[in-house]
Amino acid sequence: MTDLTISGLARDGGVGVETVRYYQRRGLLETPPDAGGVRRYGEADRRRLRFIRSAQTAGFTLEQIGELLALDAGQDRARARELAQARLVELDARIAELEGARTALRRLARACGDGGKGPCPIITAFEGHG
Repeated sequence: MTDLTISGLARDGGVGVETVRYYQRRGLLETPPDAGGVRRYGEADRRRLRFIRSAQTAGFTLEQIGELLALDAGQDRARARELAQARLVELDARIAELEGARTALRRLARACGDGGKGPCPIITAFEGHG
């Protein structure tokens, strides 16, 4: 799939046209030359946009994505691996936090379902964290 307009590229990448323009302003995507009033995007642009979206899904920031894109051009695998490992540490911390929250919420839900007297443990637990 080549010779896409900006709207075709955006649609194919699952983003809006303004998102494509934003990525261009940030230097993540090239802005092709104007050819008769229409800019045309190719397969490389399509792959790059999909890479950006996939990297965002993995939790990389746009700055980190820019660095990964630059590393790809330079073939710096060590730095790319370092960025990925740092992201894994962040994800592991977030997962541990979410698992702790899930455990606490399960405990509160069980306590709420025990049918005891007084206010609901779920409500009182969250009231103190306002």
